[in-house]
Amino acid sequence: MNDFLLFAALPYAALLVFFLVTIQRYRQRKFTYSALSSQFLENKVHFWGSVPFHYGILAVLFLHFLFIVMPKTILAWNAAPLRLWALEATGLAFAVLALTGLVNTIMRRWTFAKARRTSNAGDWILYALLLVQVLTGIGIAIFNGWGSAWFATSASPWLWSLFTFQPDVSYVAGLPLMVKLHALNAFLLVGVFPFTRLVHILVVPNPYLWRKTQVVLWARPRTQAGKGG
Repeated sequence: MNDFLLFAALPYAALLVFFLVTIQRYRQRKFTYSALSSQFLENKVHFWGSVPFHYGILAVLFLHFLFIVMPKTILAWNAAPLRLWALEATGLAFAVLALTGLVNTIMRRWTFAKARRTSNAGDWILYALLLVQVLTGIGIAIFNGWGSAWFATSASPWLWSLFTFQPDVSYVAGLPLMVKLHALNAFLLVGVFPFTRLVHILVVPNPYLWRKTQVVLWARPRTQAGKGG
């Protein structure tokens, strides 16, 4: 019963909240999809937090997507040990890149006074959930190896059972505790997503991933000394 509540009821509740609140927020408060960015307050450290995190997390999400939609292809790829090692190492490397960027972002918001003042409770909850997600993902890769293989045989069928409205929690019931925590935290992120600044990823394109460092010029009245010079 507990497994059904956690791995069937919770995912549907999170998805329902995601779609309803995301649509309502876009219709009523569209500006908040891109507001409150702290990049204008400080950009150099922001770059080394935001860019590594986004590149790392997008690569990891893409790998997860492949595991979901092409499980048989992934298993066939993993049949060769060298290819299996290469896939696992690639996923771990991008996860570490995402962790590096996330830690830099958190430290910047905590140590940079102006950025800290623009942060709210929702931001810190979001950072905590993201940190748990990335750390458990890295922990799984290190302590519960060959994640690409068991993802294709366990997590993928479970997710497809949710998508087809025939939830079968037996696929995940026997998985290690860290794997379960990783899966549950992912749906918690989905549930809180529409309440946070994370909604900015729905607005494309995101040019900060490749553009040059932004230069911000502050408009201030000239001093008397400056006028005399």
